[in-house]
Amino acid sequence: MRLSKSLIPTLKETPAEAQIVSHRLMLRAGMVRQMASGIYAWLPTGIKVLNKIAQIVREEQWAAGAQEVLMPTIQSADLWRESGRYDAYGKEMLRITDRHERELLYGPTNEEMITSIFRDSVKSYRDLPQNAFQIQWKFRDEVRPRFGVLRGREFYMKDGYGFDLDREGAVITYKQMMLAYMRTFQRLGITAIPMRADTGQIGGDLSHEFHILAPTGESGVFYDADFEAGDAFAHDDVEKFYEQMTTIYAATDEKHDLATWETIPEARRREGRGIEVGQIFYFGTKYSKSMNFSVNGPDGGKIFPEMGSYGIGVSRLVGAIIEAKHDEAGIIWPDAIAPFKAAILNLRQGDSVTDGLCEELYKALGQDALYDDREERAGAKFAEADLMGHPWQMIVGPRGAANRMVELKRRATGERFELPVDEALAKVHF
Repeated sequence: MRLSKSLIPTLKETPAEAQIVSHRLMLRAGMVRQMASGIYAWLPTGIKVLNKIAQIVREEQWAAGAQEVLMPTIQSADLWRESGRYDAYGKEMLRITDRHERELLYGPTNEEMITSIFRDSVKSYRDLPQNAFQIQWKFRDEVRPRFGVLRGREFYMKDGYGFDLDREGAVITYKQMMLAYMRTFQRLGITAIPMRADTGQIGGDLSHEFHILAPTGESGVFYDADFEAGDAFAHDDVEKFYEQMTTIYAATDEKHDLATWETIPEARRREGRGIEVGQIFYFGTKYSKSMNFSVNGPDGGKIFPEMGSYGIGVSRLVGAIIEAKHDEAGIIWPDAIAPFKAAILNLRQGDSVTDGLCEELYKALGQDALYDDREERAGAKFAEADLMGHPWQMIVGPRGAANRMVELKRRATGERFELPVDEALAKVHF
């Protein structure tokens, strides 16, 4: 993408409404624009990050055996009356009436709809277990939207649903999903800690929240430093993984147990702030029974499937990652989700040799590069590249271009390398 032709409306000043770092930097870097309270338009660089996160989430769900579906955002109120949640959910649910006076809602979650789909499609115990997910826009009418995409009303979410014959199978699915989540966060380049959680309006008796550590997190968190080792989920033994995850202490303020905390060696105790980016639930037959979804068992009797649900806040992750990875100059994107791997900074626009080498780099990198081809001073180009957080900056001036040399800057560390063109490209493509 050529910056001179791009819709990347960067800002020098911080908008007054932006209270936290991620909101300020997303607005200043031209990633989003607010359209209404808690509702954002995602601009080209923002949508590139959003799509990259979604694709990693999707790939790890596939690897765990989940099937992708896509359900409507508008749901019938009758489904929610079947489960008993329509009146109980509260004002966060946006209720709608169509021209025929049918009651609808803009879905905040999809337990009822997925149960209805499986009720119509699955009749025998032989058809279970099943696991399905989607990545979809949702709406919850927050009483006080704030913090940009961290607490908006409209949000992009991965929600998944497991159906098993018994509790034992459902808990195995739960453990598999926890492992898939930890692998997802590892690929995103972040550390997320699973913490025992309340089940809230979803229901059930087993739940974990996943928190990214960041100074601006809404929740206080307490955890054992063993989580920082980073290799606890490097193996394929789900039972061993789950035992490790659930025996290492981690809790939010609400679940913090002082007696257990004091049994951990003091040198390993960590306290901080966390941003919730995902939650998983096992809730048994809450929805299958209330919505009369059963399958024929091996003896001809009815079995109500045991269920779980599994959510990741894809749009929320964008803000949370920025909260965890930034400095005074701007965003520091992990390589896997950066909108561009590199910014090509032309320091002498109009010089034929410099222009020629920049075009060569741009052609070689393709969609991985943002080419700053503007008639702009070098300082402004450096500042905007730091603000937008590209993992690499490829700096091209007339002296280096004449010798086919490129200066590379690594955004995360500030390291600089002067390299021949081929070596510079190889380093960016590592």
